[in-house]
Amino acid sequence: MKFSELWLREWVNPPIDSDALVAQMTMNGLTVDSVAPVAGRFTGVVIGHVIECQAHPNAYTSWVTKVDIGLERCLDIVCNAHNCRPEMRVAVATISSLLPGTYNSKTARLCSELSDGILCSFSDLGISGDDHSGIIELPTDAPIGQDIRSYLQLDDHTINISVTPNRADCLGLLGIARDVAVRNRMTLVQPVIETVMPVIGDSLPIRIEAGDACPHYMCRVINSINVSAKTPLWMKEKLRRCGLRSVGSVVDITKYVLLELGQPMHAFDRHRIEAGIVVRYATPDEPLTLLDGSKVKLSSDTLVIADRGKALAIAGIFGGAASGISPTTRDVVLECAFFQPWAITGRARRYGLNTDAAHRYERGVDPELQSRAMERATTLLLSICGGQPGPITNAVSKIDSGHPTTIQLRRKKLKRLMGHIIPDEDVSDILTRLGFQISGTEDGWQALAPSWRFDMAIEEDLIGEVARVYGYDAIPNVPVRADLIIPLYRESALPLSRVKTLLVDRGYQEAITYSFVDPTKQALLHPQQEPLVLISPISRDMSAMRLSLWTGLLNAVVYNQKRQQHHIRLFESGLRFMSDSMADLKISQDLMLAGVIAGPRFNEHWDQVRDSVDFYDVKGDLEAILELTGKLDDIEFRAHKHPALHPGQSAAIYLEHEIIGFVGMIHPDIEEKLSVNGRALVFELLWEKISKRNIPKANAISRFPANRRDISVIVADDCPAADIIAECKKISSNHLVGVNLFDVYWGRGVSKGFKSLAISLILQDTTRTLEEEEIAATVASCITALKQRFHASLRD
Repeated sequence: MKFSELWLREWVNPPIDSDALVAQMTMNGLTVDSVAPVAGRFTGVVIGHVIECQAHPNAYTSWVTKVDIGLERCLDIVCNAHNCRPEMRVAVATISSLLPGTYNSKTARLCSELSDGILCSFSDLGISGDDHSGIIELPTDAPIGQDIRSYLQLDDHTINISVTPNRADCLGLLGIARDVAVRNRMTLVQPVIETVMPVIGDSLPIRIEAGDACPHYMCRVINSINVSAKTPLWMKEKLRRCGLRSVGSVVDITKYVLLELGQPMHAFDRHRIEAGIVVRYATPDEPLTLLDGSKVKLSSDTLVIADRGKALAIAGIFGGAASGISPTTRDVVLECAFFQPWAITGRARRYGLNTDAAHRYERGVDPELQSRAMERATTLLLSICGGQPGPITNAVSKIDSGHPTTIQLRRKKLKRLMGHIIPDEDVSDILTRLGFQISGTEDGWQALAPSWRFDMAIEEDLIGEVARVYGYDAIPNVPVRADLIIPLYRESALPLSRVKTLLVDRGYQEAITYSFVDPTKQALLHPQQEPLVLISPISRDMSAMRLSLWTGLLNAVVYNQKRQQHHIRLFESGLRFMSDSMADLKISQDLMLAGVIAGPRFNEHWDQVRDSVDFYDVKGDLEAILELTGKLDDIEFRAHKHPALHPGQSAAIYLEHEIIGFVGMIHPDIEEKLSVNGRALVFELLWEKISKRNIPKANAISRFPANRRDISVIVADDCPAADIIAECKKISSNHLVGVNLFDVYWGRGVSKGFKSLAISLILQDTTRTLEEEEIAATVASCITALKQRFHASLRD
């Protein structure tokens, strides 16, 4: 946002110099990017009146003029500007003037004629951003002989600030002046905006079909204007110092209101509108020729202003040529509206349009500003172009544009976040000056945000406002206490760094992906969960908060595969974000650990078989992680149908009958839609559930021999091997120290629908050598238990 310092001081003029004002604005959160003088350094340039202007006898493109600057005699000045003519007021540099670049205007012979000075253009005075092709044309009432620097108020600076997305109210001089006034405890001097009474009955009906996107739309017909009226110099200068070029009086007025109040406006030619205004969405591929002559085909989610038969403009972004102001325009329609930011965001970029109006609507405008802006624009238009105003036509959709937010502010929270106690009366005073309506509560305040501060939503927002107005420099420095307290080390805590080291040792690389993901891709992986959607996303493919880490990791797989990297092992730890009605902000965030593998099991080598990774590769890595917790024996992998995973190669991970994660191969249909080349296998764990480990206990190694007995049982095909092993471990025998599955068989000798599981039983005692009868009894107990629960039978 670029603006003139003097224009700002018309609204609020604190008793500080420019440097102090700039520093104050930066401390107030409005970062100043640059400060530049509006004109070069020059002296002695005065206002003159061209008395005579005759063609130069020896130069076809030059003029010999006599100019009155208030001295006893008129100056003879040779000028080659195309716009030089009698009776105009000009800027004159005499022989004693000093122009930018230390150039002295002195008596010289130009084209064989003596010249007592020069008639200056804007570039001669070091003024940029305007038409330099001719000399400066001043109003006819400009006082002859007055210094041009004082007349044009050129002892001014252009200040350029960076406006953060949350401070859309500062995209107009009104918002900036409010902030300066609050910081300096001054009253804001705003221009008087009076209601303009209609003198004609002409009006246009408005129909809002897209009420969700346009809660409020108003327009006004003004007839019999003089569209060729010149924009006053004072307005052109203010526009120039804000970086805008003068186009024509009507357009200049809408730009001026935009800069002054922060409300975008648009003007239509009244006679190019058929039967009223319609606010609607475009039809697919609806054509529109824009004011700059370019042609676009609109998408169905683009909001347009239309009449009965055609689109007139892209709402809040760019006008159409068919309804634009032209030299023949006599009657105009002024438009002023409130469009929802989401209805404008991204559309300007889509059509290659970068406009000030779109920038403001994307950030948001004050929903209560439209009536004031309409009256301001009407007043300016009537004073410059004349005309006869009609009544304002107002249309409000059934969908509300939003209510002011009521926020609770607690003293304890304010003190904790600021590290300093601010007296209650100061807090109340700051919030009141900022425009909040406040009331006291038992533990603090209740504040109702003003309409222009639609960025205020939570308690921390209020604390930030109090801190910046109170002054960060007013908060005393508190020496940091450096008490050397040895932290308590909990041996049961499993450091995340230990798990990361394990995964790196197993060939993984750590990835860090965005918390914002493409909602379309995420819906493929989690179709039954509703994501949290950002109000103002960076881009459409980063508009949803992630429900798991898989979306980002699979994007990373695709990214690497497109760069010919095929042996992929990635892991990530990070937060997932889910709706939670029980949480403070209705959002829960959990720390997750996830991984993905894809491609060949090993890098290409002459002594390795080039096999692709499978379910058991990722399951083995997962078991290595769970081994660190000391709870592997309590972990169960159960077949589970997850919408993102292959139904035959996926499992839920249980700890004490609670799901703590998932593992499996990505569903082939989803792999294709995500452009994953080949199979990809993933896992994800809820870190909170595995971050505490069982402390290992050391036992003496038995000096007596261990005994192994193998049994092969036939069970139903859908019987999990984990349940078989768990049942064997339940045998109440102090001698059974190990149970392991070492073979699975389908085929000859085993009926269809059944499988053979080979299990080894390890038996050992710490005090003696086991007798064969004891060993046989334990094995028999195991077989009996399997027969009773699973109808298992011994394989011959």
